[in-house]
Amino acid sequence: MNRPLIRRIIAVAAILLSSMAVAADVSASALSPGTSAGPWVEPGLAQKLAGGAHTRVNVVTKARADLSAAASAGQVLQTLSVLPVVTLRADQAALARLAAQPGVVSVSEDRPVPPTLGPSTALIGADRTRAAGLTGEGSVVAVLDTGVAVNHPFLGGRVVAEACFSPIDPDYSATSLCPDGTDQQEGPGSADSESGPCAAVELDCDHGTHVAGIVAGDGEGLDGDDGSGVAPGADIVAIQVFSKFDTEDFCGVGGTPCVLSFTSAQLAGLEKVLDLKGELPIVAANLSLGGGRYTASCDTTDPRKPGIDNLLAAGVATVIAAGNNGYPDAISAPACVSSAVAVGSTTNDDTVSSFSNRGPLLDLFAPGSDIISSVPGDEWRSMSGTSMAAPHVAGALAVLRQAFPNAGVAELVSMLKESGKSISYSGATTPRIQLDDAALGANPRPGPDQYFHSRGRILDSVQISANSTMAVQVSGVAGLPAAGIRAVALNIAAKGDWFNSGSVAVYPSDEQEPESNTLFYDPNRWASTMVIAKVGTDGKVKLVNRSAAPVRVTLDVHGHTRAQAATTVGGTYLPISPVRIADRTVLPAWGNVQLATSAMTGLPTSGVDTVALTVMVKSAATGTIRAYAAGDVYPVDANIDYPANVAAQFFTIVKPGSDGKINLHNLGANTVEISVDVSGYYTAAQRGSTVKAIRPMPVAKAVTITAGGTRVLNFTGVPDIPASGVSAVGLTVAAKATAAGVVSVVPASGPSTARVVAYAAGKDTTGFTTAALRPDGTVVLKNEGTSQVTVSVDAYAYFPAR
Repeated sequence: MNRPLIRRIIAVAAILLSSMAVAADVSASALSPGTSAGPWVEPGLAQKLAGGAHTRVNVVTKARADLSAAASAGQVLQTLSVLPVVTLRADQAALARLAAQPGVVSVSEDRPVPPTLGPSTALIGADRTRAAGLTGEGSVVAVLDTGVAVNHPFLGGRVVAEACFSPIDPDYSATSLCPDGTDQQEGPGSADSESGPCAAVELDCDHGTHVAGIVAGDGEGLDGDDGSGVAPGADIVAIQVFSKFDTEDFCGVGGTPCVLSFTSAQLAGLEKVLDLKGELPIVAANLSLGGGRYTASCDTTDPRKPGIDNLLAAGVATVIAAGNNGYPDAISAPACVSSAVAVGSTTNDDTVSSFSNRGPLLDLFAPGSDIISSVPGDEWRSMSGTSMAAPHVAGALAVLRQAFPNAGVAELVSMLKESGKSISYSGATTPRIQLDDAALGANPRPGPDQYFHSRGRILDSVQISANSTMAVQVSGVAGLPAAGIRAVALNIAAKGDWFNSGSVAVYPSDEQEPESNTLFYDPNRWASTMVIAKVGTDGKVKLVNRSAAPVRVTLDVHGHTRAQAATTVGGTYLPISPVRIADRTVLPAWGNVQLATSAMTGLPTSGVDTVALTVMVKSAATGTIRAYAAGDVYPVDANIDYPANVAAQFFTIVKPGSDGKINLHNLGANTVEISVDVSGYYTAAQRGSTVKAIRPMPVAKAVTITAGGTRVLNFTGVPDIPASGVSAVGLTVAAKATAAGVVSVVPASGPSTARVVAYAAGKDTTGFTTAALRPDGTVVLKNEGTSQVTVSVDAYAYFPAR
């Protein structure tokens, strides 16, 4: 049994309960500023000092000239260089003297508070800003917390300054966490949570390292992490503002020792940030701590207000966790200071985390549930809390500073508010940050995994021996870039070479062969399909022939994505509700039909780079169909060779011509009927989803769908596909039945299904499509045939939601 961990859990629970008990609900009526009758004095403080008791208090004065008079009222524990605040040990007589001084604005207890504890960066779009080269480089974020493991590989040596303010007070059983044992320490190593008292096994100083990792962790090239932080190019200022407590009065029963932070330490930390701002480009200070319950601004009562104001005036936003009490209409201090940025927590499903405080004082939401980040010992851990949400915002401000170097910090915060996704709760709404929208605007920038149209032949009727595998070079052939190819849209055609039937699978060259089949073939015609195929790091794909005899294979590339940003903007994908733009339209022998993208419902009138189409064909004789841009030279490669009297289907990604039209050409001696569905489009004119090709992953194996029936496929939990934040998937459906039919995708809305595969009686047939996910992460397949069909489904790609 992990006794230290149990003690920490008990301690945190006890501290939170203690904070709730001692911090009354501070309403607007209790927050009136000091008047001619005297300064504001925290309610209940005088009673606490009855009978000769004394405690720590923070005294805010109108000006620094008033500090000496205030300091004479009690024992001075801390003074600051800039802020008009002094920390005293006061009894009831001292409180009376302070209340009589005209220069005193407020007196409040220096009460210690605890820290306020997924694929979250992708949810807010930080993966896209990082791909666009916006990493927060050139900015610094200050983390006022339990110190930082400065040598953690996730932080990559980017802790550029350190300080420690850790009050020692025997009356509170409080001792220093500064590595040298003093109550103040500055310079290298002074906030290192892996040295000094914080390194003790019984203390939990992990919090600050976790927060710093969310802000600026860089997981590139590391094992064991879960991606990168929001601003992996930013630097960190680590400031330790916690002390060690050895009394159950503050730690709770069985919770000693524990770490808590005095307000006075936070004040010293804020002033240090202001001092460092003169030499470092600090854009934000993160405080993931607090306590109390505030339904109205605490501007006139919280001693941290002057420090937060000074930082804002200097161009530094103070980002503060809203607290974890689950209050529906209140937040904690110091988040209640109006000039701070108060941050609540959401889940990866964009619902308010049950523990998160919220209400009219809240400025922003950010992900805070089950966030994996760095902890001391070169390790990673999942934590939850508004403490995890706040550093998402602090990191986002570093990214925005890089994107908009001339904007003021208040303007950067406004960008996050205005571009955020509205989260509704209890009749109110607060934006959840959407960093890519704030940083990139409506238009995409060059980045990896964008789709580039390209057309060329890679293999031309090349034989693959029986039960063997062939590695095929993709990079540098057929007009593709010589390096950095991540995925290709491949039209694969195969035909049995010795009157044999079989199947072919395509997969990245450096990964394990999948169980699934990409294409089934026979000796009678060239069977074909298009897939979005992941490419190995060596620029190759592998083809495996699953047959006891050879097969002939032809490969044509119709597009590609790159691992790194190109010099130009590629297409981003936007799925639409399927639209049937042609229904049994007749193409004459050797004839042509043109489809206008302007007539395709769901597509914009301009900015369409390529269109994702599925085409079903049927004719009384054999022939070939080519889909290509109107005005282009007639291409060598074909999309499909269709058999006589049997419906066949293909998927393609086609670039419209300069007039916005697409040619479908029938190279056959007989007329052919075509039906065409549009499922989405790629555009460089607006941001959408990038293409993330994966090793083929099974979603369903040999499941049956009755005639006219449906099957729900859940993509949540499919390996290599995120559990949330996915707009669409690229999938194959292999189907077999006793009679011919069609398997289609049933959209969440709209009158048309999107056909995936037209299957022939008694034959295994495979089709591919890109299907929009429903809100619950599912795709619904429908059997539009007259007999039961057996299907197997595999995922080849996914498209992250924008």
